[in-house]
Amino acid sequence: MTGGKFEAAHEDLSERRVRLGRWLFRLATLLLIAVVALQTLDAAGVLTIGFANWRPVLYTYIFWGVALGSSQILTRGEAGQQAAFVLPALLFTAAMVIFPTIFGLYIAFTDWNLNAQSGHHFNGFDNLRTLWGDSYFWNALSNMAIYALTVLVQYAIAFGLALLLNADIRARKFFRVAFLLPFMLSPVAVSWMIGKSIMENRFGPAATFARAIGWENPAFFTSPWIARTSIVIMDSWVWIPFIVIMLLAGLQALPVDVKEAAKVDGANRWQSFWEITFPLMLPVSVTAIVLRVIFELKLADIVINVTAGGPGGATDTISSFIYREYRDRSNVGYATMIAEVYLIIIIIFVTLLLKALGRFMQKMT
Repeated sequence: MTGGKFEAAHEDLSERRVRLGRWLFRLATLLLIAVVALQTLDAAGVLTIGFANWRPVLYTYIFWGVALGSSQILTRGEAGQQAAFVLPALLFTAAMVIFPTIFGLYIAFTDWNLNAQSGHHFNGFDNLRTLWGDSYFWNALSNMAIYALTVLVQYAIAFGLALLLNADIRARKFFRVAFLLPFMLSPVAVSWMIGKSIMENRFGPAATFARAIGWENPAFFTSPWIARTSIVIMDSWVWIPFIVIMLLAGLQALPVDVKEAAKVDGANRWQSFWEITFPLMLPVSVTAIVLRVIFELKLADIVINVTAGGPGGATDTISSFIYREYRDRSNVGYATMIAEVYLIIIIIFVTLLLKALGRFMQKMT
């Protein structure tokens, strides 16, 4: 810039203004740290300040956010004004995700049972030791590994359906809508509609049909493997359409000239699929698989409503196990420790999965 514009910009970002912005942010940060420290010491029983709840921290955090935005504007001018538009979203994310995670980590190292009269107190690594020796936790974790592996089967079925729906068949629009209907239902509704009604062992249509073909005592949720398979079937019925949607969108975006060139070169359908369609669909496939695995690792609603983790924990998931620790045993500290450990396991697992899929994509392409 030249002339008056440069001088105006220079005056707007004067040294005095920049210094004011920096001191405003520093003082607000010190105030936030002090309030959080005092609230933590009060909650731990080290000090008695009289904070009834965590509202002082909330109010101080809001003040800190306003000070941060003002500091950005004072120190950076127009660039700071642009950053101020993004700050509310970032501060909200921090308040709703980061702070609860940190607070949950604090709870995880406490003995906190809602039925106890003494409230909660710090117990070190006792919850972690209990978790290490808890057979129900390891059983639920092994079940999660089985459920996660079924995503590959769901992907194979979804890919076949996507190819079918992408082909030039009669009533293609009708079938596309029909295959998407399960995805429109809530998993809770599916668990009651199928698990509690259709698969009911006395009068359910599935049990009646099973007796008609020779199964004397059809019970879908009393045998461990049959119960686990039934949960997988219901969960797959809900979520396969999600994978179909993504794969169908990818198939429709593939270049037609590449397929036509393969036909001219004499490639049959299998060669055209394995050498052209499948490699080109890998980015979409990896995205669908990773998202589906993440959703599968959160499986809880169908299990809670249909089997409550039974029989004997055969269908239990980590999420349903945590839910029972909270609801049935009111064991907040131990349940939070399970949730924190499971979060770490998910982060490690998804990271390794992305690396493995990345190497597979490099080999295929």
